[in-house]
Amino acid sequence: MDESVSLAQLAQLAHRLEEAVGELRGIPVDVERLEDSALVGQQIAQAARSASELRAMHPVGRPDKVRKEQPSRQSVLDALERGMAMRTIIHASVLDDPRNAAWVRQLHASGDLHRVIDEPIQQLLIFDRSVAFVRITPVAYAPGALMIRQQSLITALIDLFEQTWARAREVTEPTHKLTPREREVLALIAEGRSNSAVARTLSITEAAVGKHVASVFAKLELPETPDDNRRVLAVLAYLRGTAR
Repeated sequence: MDESVSLAQLAQLAHRLEEAVGELRGIPVDVERLEDSALVGQQIAQAARSASELRAMHPVGRPDKVRKEQPSRQSVLDALERGMAMRTIIHASVLDDPRNAAWVRQLHASGDLHRVIDEPIQQLLIFDRSVAFVRITPVAYAPGALMIRQQSLITALIDLFEQTWARAREVTEPTHKLTPREREVLALIAEGRSNSAVARTLSITEAAVGKHVASVFAKLELPETPDDNRRVLAVLAYLRGTAR
């Protein structure tokens, strides 16, 4: 499946919903366009108070806006305490910020189960099977949202979430991002190249290759042991797609 499928699907869905709201004037529809961000927050809070389940997807966003738009930590923990089941898919880059990573792991440990994905996703909230929120414009943290109560659309969004969840990896996996150079080095090692061959291919010193390899081992949490070949384990992580 193409990496941009979920992004294209949500963009197309948002466009169709905008057309429907614009064209069906005077006809009752179960899609409401909310232009005001404060109103969006109020409607989300209202849905959260009575919901027993939340499915969420969060893309990359600027840290300042993320902090402004996230509900307070205590409100999320309170919802978990009263029994709301939560599953959240986040883009891998969200974990680049240590503060975000620590918060995600705290939520995960508290019961808001998280998975991580590398492909583009759009912000999405689905409360039970009764109401969903998507951005009017398919750009991370753009203002306004579409509040959806149309059951056929909610079913489609739930299917999209579940398909994305199945492709995503556990947030607890050691999937630290490698630098572009480290990925180049690891890709060449996966081809069976020695450090000296990697150095010649990349026009760098063999000592530099050694430093990159050591950094890869550290980021993939591969300690030196007499029983394991870290070079092979790193290659396996690369081939499985867990070394990013």
